[in-house]
Amino acid sequence: MSSFKLGVCSVTFRKLSAAKVVEIAKKAGAEYIEWGGDVHVTNMEEARIVKSVCDNEDIKICSYGSYYRVGCGDKTEWEKICRIAKTMNAPSVRVWLGDKNSEETTQAEYNRILEDLKCICDLAKKYNLLVCPECHDNTYNNNTDAFLKIKNDLKADNFKTYFQSRYLRYDYDIDRIEKTFDYIENVHISYRDLAREQRFRKKDKTYLDRLLKKLLKMNFGGVVLIEFSKGSKEKNFLKDMKKLKSY
Repeated sequence: MSSFKLGVCSVTFRKLSAAKVVEIAKKAGAEYIEWGGDVHVTNMEEARIVKSVCDNEDIKICSYGSYYRVGCGDKTEWEKICRIAKTMNAPSVRVWLGDKNSEETTQAEYNRILEDLKCICDLAKKYNLLVCPECHDNTYNNNTDAFLKIKNDLKADNFKTYFQSRYLRYDYDIDRIEKTFDYIENVHISYRDLAREQRFRKKDKTYLDRLLKKLLKMNFGGVVLIEFSKGSKEKNFLKDMKKLKSY
């Protein structure tokens, strides 16, 4: 049995109802769900519904996948996001840092991101929530040094990060895990769906396996979340979860 906490992002099944997502998660043996703010949980009523369904099936909610862009977002929306996360009893909110790679971010843009980040972390703390940027290109959290810089400048204890493979760059991924390990809240993975991974796995089918074993070796305590499965098909997701549970 895997020592990972295992879960699924609801965005894996955007076309399905929240109840069906929970049904599939239960069938697969997933312990957690990250609910996305784009389709399944857009308001307080939907938050109450998914929490009730998850409670009934003994599935925990590990995070609220908001699409708030720090430094670019509507600040009036942030408290609504915090209230939705709190209603679901989610411990963290996923965000995006800005809308450019760190190398392309000007000092003025960085200052704006940092200022907004301070504000939203302060408010999130009142709701006992973590703020966690997705590890993603076209955001400031596109490389290790950028995250460590803003983490240091921010000085907020409720600011952590996601980890997600950059593919093709194994040394980078391992270095990121080692340097940011204490701040990694959750991990997003995809075994098949993303085109960049499809290309890579033809060259090295053990890539994600090695990364996951690195996390296991370091006693990672967060949640490993399947973000996409091939074609968003239930059968493929079940195969992916079976793979994860084999660790």
